[in-house]
Amino acid sequence: MQVQLVDPSAFTPPYDRSLSAALARAGVGVELVTSHFGYGPVPEPIGYEVTEAFYRRAGARGVGSRLRLPLKGAEHVPDMLRYRRRAASADVVHWQWLTMPLVDRFLVRTRGAINVFTLHYPLPPPGSTRAIARQRRLLSRFDAVIAHSEHGARRLRDEVGLPPEAVWRIPHGAFDYLTRQPSEQQLPAELAAVEGPVILFFGLLRPYKGLDLLLEAFQRMEGAELWIAGMPRMPIEPLRAAAAKAVGNVRFIPRFISDPEIPAYFRRADVVVLPYREIEQSGVLYTALAFGKPIVLSSVGGFAELAADGAARAVAPNDPRALAIGLEALVADPAERASLATAATAAAAGPYSWDQIAARTTELYDTLLTR
Repeated sequence: MQVQLVDPSAFTPPYDRSLSAALARAGVGVELVTSHFGYGPVPEPIGYEVTEAFYRRAGARGVGSRLRLPLKGAEHVPDMLRYRRRAASADVVHWQWLTMPLVDRFLVRTRGAINVFTLHYPLPPPGSTRAIARQRRLLSRFDAVIAHSEHGARRLRDEVGLPPEAVWRIPHGAFDYLTRQPSEQQLPAELAAVEGPVILFFGLLRPYKGLDLLLEAFQRMEGAELWIAGMPRMPIEPLRAAAAKAVGNVRFIPRFISDPEIPAYFRRADVVVLPYREIEQSGVLYTALAFGKPIVLSSVGGFAELAADGAARAVAPNDPRALAIGLEALVADPAERASLATAATAAAAGPYSWDQIAARTTELYDTLLTR
C-alpha cells in the first residue's frame, strides 16, 4: 500500500512525522508531501520519504519576510494542481490540513486514490448554519474524515451530516519523540534557578486558549510560579498587565520554542494547564501526556474524554474560579500529582501510542480500498 500524507503548509510537522513513522513501522509505504518548516528542526524521517513540494519560493524567503505570504498565495493553486498529477501514484491520499479550504475543496479529489482528511481544527459552534454548510461542502469531498474524539465524530455525523461510515474516530498520539531529543537543551539560567512548583502554559498564544482566564485564576495563588511560553499570535500587553496584579510570579517566554528546547520546559513543570475556550484536540496536551505530567484542562471538545479516562483533571470552561480551585488543589497535593502523572504515562503508552493509532489508520485505509 502506498500512502501520501499531505500537509501543504507544514502546519503540524510533529503530528505528520509521528504518524508517518508509525505507518512505516506497520509496513505501509509512506511519503510525506509538505513544505519547508522555517521555525526550527523537525523529526528526522525514519522509514518514510519527505517531499517539500509546496511553496518553494515563499519558503526560501524565511518566516520574517513580508513577501512570504503574498508568494505563498500566488504559488498555492499551481502547487495544488501539480500535486494532483503527482498523487496518481498513491493508493491513499491522506490530507492533514488545507491551506485555502474555500478553493481547495475543488482541488482535493485525486483520480485513482482514496482521499482521507484528518480534522485537526474545531468545527464551527452549533447553530452556525452557514459555516457548518461550508464544512459539509468541503468534507463531503473525502471518502473518510477522521476525528480525534467521539465529540468531534458525533458532530460530523449529526451536525455536518456526513454518513456514519465516512466518519472514523482515531485518537491523537502522544509526542513521545520529544522525550528522546538527541540535542536536548537546558533551561535558560533564570528559569533553571526557580525553586518551588511551576505551572506551565505552553504553545502559541491565541485568544481562544483562555490566557486571560488563566491569569485571573492565578491572581490570588501563592506558592507557585506561572510560566507562559510560546510565540504570541495576539497582543500580550493586556496579558502582562493582568500578570502584574498576581500575588505569585508570572514569567513570559514570548517566542517560538524549538523541539530541542521543549523537553526542559516539560520536565521542569509540576502542572501543565490548558484553559482553552474551544478546541478539538491539542498537540500541547499530547506533549504533556508524553512527559507524564499532571494536566488541568477545560472540559471542551475532546478534552473531556481524556479526563474521563483519568489521565487529566477537567474543570468547567470559562470559569476562572473553577480553574483556580483545580490548580491550587494539585499544587498543594504531591500525591495527587503523582497519581495523575502515572495515569498520563500509561495513556501515552497505551491508547494514545502511535503504533495503536497506525493500526487503526491502516484499518481505515484497508476498509476504504476494499470498499
